[in-house]
Amino acid sequence: MNAIYARNLTKTYGGGANALEKLDLEVEEGRVFGFLGPNGAGKTTTVKLLTGLLAPTEGECAVLGRSPQREPEEVHRACGVMTETARLYSHLSGLENLVFYATLYGMKKQEATERGSGLLKKLGIFSARDKKAGAYSTGMLQRLSLARALVARPRVLFLDEPTSGLDPESAQTVNRLIAEQAAEGATVFLCTHQLRYAQDLCDEYGIIDHGHLLARGSLAAMSREIGLKTYAGVRVGASCRPEGFEAHGGWWRTVLEEEEAMPHILQRLVQSGVPVYEAQIVRPTLEDVYFSYIKREEDAE
Repeated sequence: MNAIYARNLTKTYGGGANALEKLDLEVEEGRVFGFLGPNGAGKTTTVKLLTGLLAPTEGECAVLGRSPQREPEEVHRACGVMTETARLYSHLSGLENLVFYATLYGMKKQEATERGSGLLKKLGIFSARDKKAGAYSTGMLQRLSLARALVARPRVLFLDEPTSGLDPESAQTVNRLIAEQAAEGATVFLCTHQLRYAQDLCDEYGIIDHGHLLARGSLAAMSREIGLKTYAGVRVGASCRPEGFEAHGGWWRTVLEEEEAMPHILQRLVQSGVPVYEAQIVRPTLEDVYFSYIKREEDAE
């Protein structure tokens, strides 16, 4: 079953500019989907449409088979949403915020307190549980906002730049918690422009720019579609120039059509008398893929 579905989804603001144009998207349950693009690309507009905060100009969408426009309460009960602007009450403590939101979703107060306390511990801010949220630092508010999104155990998570403004240690903590939710079966829709972070977390990706979805799929599938190569890389003796390889950044490399061929390539080198000190498969990174699609779009304009 698709957790998230969009067909021909379009949003036009005043003045006739399309913030989102004819988006087609399907995300299966239990997947971590990275929605990638620069600021202003249409990521936040998409989340607002999928969660019922905006109505589409054209097209349709659904979350767990429910329309956010026609059945907003059912969609909201199933979703946890974290945006760049934390929706928290500054006069309540961190824990009180979580208990308040959890009880809105029907959770008993004791269960909500236990659940909220557990999340605050995992996110490293349990010691500030009784402090008013208005006194939290930016990084603490970011983590509290994530805890709020998770507190009611949602089936679908919409996260907009969840590690923005966090130090590396806090960002790593957030990443672990997101991965934990996915392992427990939650679907995660992650909006970000932090590509290395997304590559570690996500199963599939969508690349959006100027309201247009440029690509969608796994890293391997998008690499193939955009024409990026996978290479066999080796370090060899200083005087060696292995046949069929080209020098590249201190390594020698050759195109690897199938990764299963790597042992045969190494065997051929050794049998020909080339001393191989180190070997690796060099796959395209998410950064490589992302910027290749963005460049292709710019070149086409």
